[in-house]
Amino acid sequence: MEKHKKKNGRLLFEFICDKFANYKSAFKKLFYRVANLIFEILIAYNKHGVKHNNNQVERYNRKIADRMKLIRGGFGNFQGAKYFMDLQKILHNFVNPHQELKGKMPAEMAEITLPLRRNKLLNLIRFLAKSRR
Repeated sequence: MEKHKKKNGRLLFEFICDKFANYKSAFKKLFYRVANLIFEILIAYNKHGVKHNNNQVERYNRKIADRMKLIRGGFGNFQGAKYFMDLQKILHNFVNPHQELKGKMPAEMAEITLPLRRNKLLNLIRFLAKSRR
């Protein structure tokens, strides 16, 4: 494992984040042996010609936070939260078109073809129900 090697000989992951102070303290506690932290990327940094930015991650996190506000009472347990996040992944990959992908879904771009047609979510549920019989 990399964490047992000398510091100069390690092959480390890179975490890139904006300047939110909590990220730095959490990183120091959890990942300092296995990763490097680039702690200077601003949210809209790509317009300045920098290789990495976190616009997409911030947008996704904001979208999840907005959905959680609607739930208000929370999930009640870990399993409920897991179901919610699984549904979010399904919606993101199979149902909602993406502007950056020119109106296609990530599943389409990965050439995963399912007969979902017009009402994608309902047809996806039907497709999965048939496959489990």
